Amino acid sequence: MDNYLSVSLVIPAWNESERIIDCIKNATKQSMPAKEVIVTDNMSTDNTRQLVRDYIDSHPNTNVILLEQNEKQGLIPTRNYGIAHATGDIIGRFDADCMIRPNWVETVSRFFTENPEIMGATGPVTYYDMPARKVSLKGDAKIRTEQYTADGGEVLLFGSNMAVRATAWEQIKDEVCADEKDIFHEDIDVSLHLMDNNLKTGYCPQMVNALSARRMDTSITSFFRYMKRFKNTFDAHPNHWQSGHPEISVSALYPWLHMLYPIYQKYLKSREINPAEQVWLEEQIELLHKAEEAGQAVSDIASPEEN
Repeated sequence: MDNYLSVSLVIPAWNESERIIDCIKNATKQSMPAKEVIVTDNMSTDNTRQLVRDYIDSHPNTNVILLEQNEKQGLIPTRNYGIAHATGDIIGRFDADCMIRPNWVETVSRFFTENPEIMGATGPVTYYDMPARKVSLKGDAKIRTEQYTADGGEVLLFGSNMAVRATAWEQIKDEVCADEKDIFHEDIDVSLHLMDNNLKTGYCPQMVNALSARRMDTSITSFFRYMKRFKNTFDAHPNHWQSGHPEISVSALYPWLHMLYPIYQKYLKSREINPAEQVWLEEQIELLHKAEEAGQAVSDIASPEEN
C-alpha cells in the first residue's frame, strides 16, 4: 500500500463516554492503519477526555491523538479544529458513536487513489444496536444512491461516514457555513460547497460504517426538527436543489424504529451484549489471522480475548 494515499481520521466528541473507546478500537484495528486518529473533544462534561487519555497511555504504540476544542460549543468548530490538525492526504470524518469496518481506511485510500477526480466520498451505513443489520445496510444503500443526492444526481456526503481530500478541504474551509443557529446538516453543507467549486463527490459501496440508532429514541418534536435541517440547508444554498427527499423515507420509519429501539436495548442489556464490540468481530478476527499468517505485527488488531 506504499503508493496509496494516507488517511487521517477525525472524530468530534462531546459527552461520548459510553462509546468513545469502542469507536477508537475500531478506528485502530484496520487492515491499513490510519496516519492518525484524532479525537477532538468539545468541552465534554463527562469523562470522555480522561477515557481517551487513559487509552493513549495504555496503548503507546497507537497513533491516537486527543485534541481539546474549548473555545466554542458545537460540531462545526470542533470538526474544523480536528481537520486543521490532520496531516493525511485524505480526511476521514465520522461521529464518536461510529464503528468503522476493519477495511474502512484501506477502502477509502484505495477509492481516492484510483479515482483522482473524486474530492469527497461517502458510503452506506448499518446500525449496530438494532436487529437485521444486513437488511438495514441494503436499505440505507438504496436511500444513499437514489435519494441522498442533489442537482439531479450529485452525491451528498453523510457526516457519519465521509471522507474529503485534504486539498479539497483547503479550497472550501473558509466557505463552509458556520451555522450559528445550529439548524443545518453540516455534511450536506460541505457537499454543496464542494459542488460550488466543481469538486466531484462520489459514492463507494464498500465504504461501510456502523453507527447507533439512538436518534430514533428522541422525542418526535426533536426528530422532526432534525429532519427539517434538510430544507434549512438547501434554503441556504438556493443555487442547489434536492434530487430526492430521504427525510420523508426516514420519517416514515420513525414510529416503528422509535418503538423498537428501547425494546432491543433491553434485550441487549439482558444478554450482556455490547453491540459496538460485536458488530465487526468476525472480520476483526479474520484480519488477525491473515496478519499472523503473513507474519505482520498484530498488536493493534483485535483478538477474541480483547473483545
